[in-house]
Amino acid sequence: MQLIDPNHPAYRRLWVRIAIVAVCFGWAAVEIVGGDPFWAVISAAAGAYAFYMLFWTFKPQPEVAEPIVRPDAEEEEEPAEISAEKPSKDGPAE
Repeated sequence: MQLIDPNHPAYRRLWVRIAIVAVCFGWAAVEIVGGDPFWAVISAAAGAYAFYMLFWTFKPQPEVAEPIVRPDAEEEEEPAEISAEKPSKDGPAE
């Protein structure tokens, strides 16, 4: 089961990946100081998993530039083929 998708665009920046891992290990330190080893182990395990997924198995994807879409004046008008096939309100088209 994969909890973190390393290919998600949110993880492209290095500082985001560092912050996630640092918060997990920092919270483990807070729990150790607070005297709750159970939650310290859980937080450290989350930090270790985040480090594994975001640094060890991370393969950066090249950024794909989206094509610039420019509206054409021709697309706004109705094509002649379709308008010729439409029947008039008086009767069928000839």
